[in-house]
Amino acid sequence: MNKDPAKKYFNCTPAERAAFEAGIKLGSVYHQFVGTPLNMNNVDALEKAIEESLKVQPFVEDATVKIDRNRIRKGRGLYKYLTLHGDMLDVKIKVKYEDYVAVCRLKYIEEMDYPLMFVEEIRRV
Repeated sequence: MNKDPAKKYFNCTPAERAAFEAGIKLGSVYHQFVGTPLNMNNVDALEKAIEESLKVQPFVEDATVKIDRNRIRKGRGLYKYLTLHGDMLDVKIKVKYEDYVAVCRLKYIEEMDYPLMFVEEIRRV
């Protein structure tokens, strides 16, 4: 890993920094892409675009994005499309910072009726 010029601004452990970086990236997905027009014709391209936007960010090792196709209703007519909502997203991101990997997720949790961002795992590598 290249030397991190921002490291001096963070008063936390490398494990905490990995989780922070993942959280920032999940927040960016939610706030940049919710509201994007979509239908069954562009859902694959939108998933790929979100994944690729995550993968270019610092410390990201992997990212997967799934949009719930059951929530997309194929419309008929010129003006029939949906916009992406948080409850349609399932995003998993793997961030490595120094000797730690954080695997974090943005996923709709039915019993909470909420698109939750959470830490699945932090491990030393």
